[in-house]
Amino acid sequence: MNAPLGTAAAPDAAAPDVAAWPDYGLTAAQRRIAVLGHTYEYPGMDGARGEIWCYTDRLSYAPGDTVAFHVSSTSTDWRLEIARDGAALELVHVEEGLTAGHHDTPDQCSVTGCGWPVAHRLVIPAGWRSGAYRVTVTADGADGAPIICHHLFIVRAAGQHRLPGRVLQIAATGTWTAYNTWGGSNHYQGITGPERNQYAPRVSLERPFCRGFVVLPPEAPRVPLEVPVPPAMPPRYPHMEWAYATGHSKKYASAGWASYDGHFFRWAERAGYAVDLASQHDLHFRPEILSRYDCVVFVGHDEYWTAEMRDAVDAYVEAGGRVARFAGNFMWQTRLEDEGRTQVCYKYRARAEDPLAGTPRITTSWEAAEIGRPGAMTFGLDATRGLYVGWGGCAPRGVRGFPVYRPEHWAFAGTGLYYGDLLGADSHVFGYEVDGLDYIIRNGLPEPAPGAQVPDGLQILALGLSSLIEESADIPADDQFLSDADARFVAGILAGGDDPAAVERVKRGSGAIVTFTRGAGEVFHAGSCEWVAGLLRRDPMVERVTANILDRYLAAR
Repeated sequence: MNAPLGTAAAPDAAAPDVAAWPDYGLTAAQRRIAVLGHTYEYPGMDGARGEIWCYTDRLSYAPGDTVAFHVSSTSTDWRLEIARDGAALELVHVEEGLTAGHHDTPDQCSVTGCGWPVAHRLVIPAGWRSGAYRVTVTADGADGAPIICHHLFIVRAAGQHRLPGRVLQIAATGTWTAYNTWGGSNHYQGITGPERNQYAPRVSLERPFCRGFVVLPPEAPRVPLEVPVPPAMPPRYPHMEWAYATGHSKKYASAGWASYDGHFFRWAERAGYAVDLASQHDLHFRPEILSRYDCVVFVGHDEYWTAEMRDAVDAYVEAGGRVARFAGNFMWQTRLEDEGRTQVCYKYRARAEDPLAGTPRITTSWEAAEIGRPGAMTFGLDATRGLYVGWGGCAPRGVRGFPVYRPEHWAFAGTGLYYGDLLGADSHVFGYEVDGLDYIIRNGLPEPAPGAQVPDGLQILALGLSSLIEESADIPADDQFLSDADARFVAGILAGGDDPAAVERVKRGSGAIVTFTRGAGEVFHAGSCEWVAGLLRRDPMVERVTANILDRYLAAR
C-alpha cells in the first residue's frame, strides 16, 4: 500500500492499519495531485486516439421541442443513442451515419461557451415521458476502438393541466453547472485570472458535461468515507483518487445525475410513484410548472439557487404546495444571464468583484446582510450553519445517520425508531455536506435558538453534528483539502470578521431534519446530500420515511 497523503504520524507511533483502504494504483505523488491538484477535461486530452464531445442547446425540453446537438469529433461519422434513465434504462432513439467536424474551442470555453455549430437536430416525440434522457455519441477512434461521450437532457411533462398524484422532481442543474470541470474552470477551480489559477465566477452551460456526471460504474466511491479511519491517520479521499486513476472528473461525486438526482428518480419509479422531472432552470424561467403538482421534491447536492427559484418555491408553498427536500448545502445565490446560458456566482470574492455588490442580487451566501433573505426562510435550514461530515478532517468518525429526537412524528411511522436512535446510519445518509440551524436543547429536545432566522413553528425531528473546519495535528497545513477557508468566510458573513474569535463562534455546525408549515403549504427537509445513498442501498428505514413524506404530501390536496 502506498503511503497515505500527508503522513504525519509520530516517529514512535505504530503504523495504522490501512488494509481496508482502497488502492487504485496511484503513487503518493499522484494521490496528492488527485486531491490538491486541478485536473479537468479539455479538447485533445485523449491524444492520438481522437475524441468526440457533445452538448445540447438547452437543459430541458417539452414534447414537440427541437433538441440541437453540438458535436465536435475527430471522426467524421458518428452514432447517436438516446435512452430514458428511469426505473429501467429504455432505449428510445438510435441514428447511424451522422456527420460532424472537429472544431476549434476557445481557451476560456468554460466561461464563454464552446461555440460549436449544430451537428444534428431532433424533435422530441409526443410519446416521450418526462424524465432524464441519456445521450451517448460514439465514433471510431484512430486505433479502431470506439470513442464515446455521454450527455443528458430533461424532458418535461407535456401540457399545462394539473397532474394530481404525480411527484415533480427538480434536478439540481445549478449545482451541476457550478461543478462541471469541462474546459478547465468552474465555481471552485479554474484557469481564469492573470495567473490562470482562479475559479470562474461566470460559467457557461454551452459545453459538455464532465466525465462522471451522466454515467458511473457501481464501484465509483461516494464522498463520505466508507471504511474505518485508523487513529492518527491523515484523511484520504477515495473518490478523488478513483477519479484520477480512471479518468473521471474530480467533481463527479460532488454533483450530477449519476451521483445524486438519478438515484432518487429511479427509486421513486421502482417504488411505484408517478414522477416527472424538470430542471432548476425551468423553476427560474417557468415557475408556473410547480402549480401542476401536489408534491415537489429536491434531492442530493443542491447548493446553487437564483432568487427567482426561491420565489417560485415560496409562492408554491404559500398557495398550498408540499415540498420535500432530501438535500443538503443550501448556500449560494446565483444569477442567470444570456437567457440562462451563463450562471454567475462570485462567491467568496463577491463583495470585492461582483458588479451588483452592495445590492440584494449579490452572488454570495444567502446569509449575507445585503441580501436580506436568510436561506432557512425557504427550507428551514441553511449551509452556513451546517456543513461537513464524514470526510477530510471534519467528523471523519462521526455518526453516519441522523440522531432522532422526535420518533413519534408521523414522518417516522412504521420505522420502529426510538428516541436516540440513528436513522440511516447503515447506509450513511448523514454527510458529506449537511444543512443546519442554531438550536438549543430543552428537556432533551432540540428547538430553534432564540433569534434563529427560521420559519415560525419549525420543529426539529433529528439533529447531528457537523464541522466547518479541519482541526487536527495529524493534518499538516499543506495537506488540508478543506482547511479553515469556509469557516473564515462564514465568520465574515455571520460574525462580521474572520479573526480567530469569530471563527471559534461559527466553526461548529449541525445537520437536521425539520418540518414546518407556511401559508397553506408544508415543507419537510432532511438536510443532507447523502439521503439518496439510503435509497441506493435500499435502507428500509430511509425508504419508509421517504415514502411517508411522499404519500402524505400527495394526498394533501
